[in-house]
Amino acid sequence: MTELINALTTGSFVWVTFTISAALIVFAAMQLAKYGDVIAARTGIGGLFIGVLLLAGATSLPEFLTGISAVLTNQPNIAAGNLFGSSAFNMLILVILDVLSRDQGIFHSAGLKNIISGSMAVFLGTVVLFFIAANPVLETFGFRIGWFGIDSLLIVAFYILGIYKIHQNEVGQVSAEMSEEELSDIPTLKQGIWGFIAFSIVLVIATPIMVRCSTTIAEITGLGTGFIGSTLVAIITSLPELVTSIAALKIGSADMAFGNLFGSNMFNMFGIALTDLFYTEGRLLNNIDSSFIIVGMLGVLMTSFALVGNVTKFKRLKFIDVNSIILMLMYFGGMYLLYVM
Repeated sequence: MTELINALTTGSFVWVTFTISAALIVFAAMQLAKYGDVIAARTGIGGLFIGVLLLAGATSLPEFLTGISAVLTNQPNIAAGNLFGSSAFNMLILVILDVLSRDQGIFHSAGLKNIISGSMAVFLGTVVLFFIAANPVLETFGFRIGWFGIDSLLIVAFYILGIYKIHQNEVGQVSAEMSEEELSDIPTLKQGIWGFIAFSIVLVIATPIMVRCSTTIAEITGLGTGFIGSTLVAIITSLPELVTSIAALKIGSADMAFGNLFGSNMFNMFGIALTDLFYTEGRLLNNIDSSFIIVGMLGVLMTSFALVGNVTKFKRLKFIDVNSIILMLMYFGGMYLLYVM
């Protein structure tokens, strides 16, 4: 298997293999979200809490598996670039949704249900950046248990606390249950579980191949693994979020779109902490290039600004909000800075 991967990810095969593996990842992630919805409906688990958690977790699985594959091949910069870059790109998706929503705009359509998830995404991103900036001091004190960083443990704890607070906020809110007629139109629970498992296996197989291709592309182009991880890989692994968010917008659920993207940014920071488990060279955050503070801060700034736009409605210029224009400028400005560095 390893020899086959090596053959496919070298030379003229690399771009073809990258495209095929990327397409498989996007398709599998969309199917995971679909079967995740089936499991939620069949088990009677509903509400914004589980909806956001399940959808965000399913669509963020490519980023998480990409991070694991990257650190297993000793490419921590691809892992960090993918997860940080994905958080920034998720906020750029809001710009796309804003344009697609035409007259009203997604920021004007969304309510205030996602303030907690958005705030937790900002908080978790800030905590991760703090630990990266404090690396010299933390290493002096041996801030780890074995190879696993105590900072990663704290991030996991904060994530669980955030999920708990979102759940608390949803207590007492009754979600609409599906009728027997509606349930008859969707797959059975058994089909949902097996479908989720099958497409998870597809992700597990396709993701390492894409990571190997990304490393080769970085070497061929001379752009570096950090830049490739923050742009090309991050965009590919974020396409499921784009597709599911557009689907939510089509059924008139701007809140679900916001919740999916804020929840995905929470999960991305949680993913950095979990990825540390698979990186045996020491604390993962200590082995990430300091230039990623810019990418991570870009994600935090864009999430913060999107949260502000969700609360205070900016002026709309024909087909786009002013805050969408600012988000777009922030993203491309940040990517240019990373390219220069």
